[in-house]
Amino acid sequence: MEKKIYVAGMTDEKCEAKVNDAVSAIAGVSSCTANAMKAHVIVNFDEGTAGIEDAINAAISGCGFDVLG
Repeated sequence: MEKKIYVAGMTDEKCEAKVNDAVSAIAGVSSCTANAMKAHVIVNFDEGTAGIEDAINAAISGCGFDVLG
């Protein structure tokens, strides 16, 4: 499943890399592309993995950014 998550607070490539690394480390995530200019993260993941959407949101928040939806 592909999901676009809007995020506030990313400003540059360092922010993008931080989010990409954190989200990509989650079991069940196949790809993650953060885009600071568009203020979103596109994540491909196995929707059958229990709690994965909460884990993705928590990983983004853990990087210091606000998940807007």
